[in-house]
Amino acid sequence: MTSQEKNQLAITACKVRMGIVESTHAAKCGHPGGSLSAADMFTYLYFKELNVDPKNPKWEDRDRFVLSKGHTAPGLYSALALRGFFPVEDLLTLRKVGSYLQGHPNMNSVPGVDMSTGSLGQGISTACGMALAAKVKGKENRVYTLLGDGEIQEGQVWEACMFASHYKLDNLCVIIDNNGLQIDGDVAKVMSPYPIVDKLEAFGFHVQAIDGHDLDAIEAALNTAKTVKGKPSAIVMKTVKGKGVSFMENNAGWHGVAPNDAQYEQAMGELKTALAELEGK
Repeated sequence: MTSQEKNQLAITACKVRMGIVESTHAAKCGHPGGSLSAADMFTYLYFKELNVDPKNPKWEDRDRFVLSKGHTAPGLYSALALRGFFPVEDLLTLRKVGSYLQGHPNMNSVPGVDMSTGSLGQGISTACGMALAAKVKGKENRVYTLLGDGEIQEGQVWEACMFASHYKLDNLCVIIDNNGLQIDGDVAKVMSPYPIVDKLEAFGFHVQAIDGHDLDAIEAALNTAKTVKGKPSAIVMKTVKGKGVSFMENNAGWHGVAPNDAQYEQAMGELKTALAELEGK
């Protein structure tokens, strides 16, 4: 991508992070940590990679995205809103009574959400089904799913991986957000999923390991995944939980806690400063 395109994506990723902070603060609950770690991938997917149409979210030939780690809905919602699927101001209704923006994605109420998720491990199984259905129908659309590294402690994830390899789902791209932390702490201490790359390769995947905050690396990995034939692809991205907000970074305590008023002001101040630098102001 050009330097101008990369800068614009970085600006958008910063705005996605601002939406995450604003929505969880307004809700007084939610999951900012893992939403922030995946913000760069959310941004690249919705603003460069996915063949989707905000004006026609149910378009049959669209690419599909399944947020398997459904608790990071604030990140997905922020990207969808900025992409034009629904008004950005609606982010402030997150988790409120009567809001269509529930704590976990609901495909029946949120434009652009392809699958209702939240029970960890189930999203990748659904993505496999979508990918197989596309092949059976002779469709060219691709399917992407994002999982947490704590989520891959679930046995169902590996059943799905076995399925994807068996049916040679080369239209499927599984993305692992390896931020190293889950609600109870270090994933390696809770129930180690390592070595993630070796395990996925053993299950028959083409695997790439990248820096999940490097937009060039994200682009290269997704482009490579599209060239792989005869086997599913996986991208293991090393990230920082809470990325972009200094006091949230690498802190498991921010897995599922919303910022209070003072923390909100600090977080937004940091993000606004970062945005101004990106915009050259």
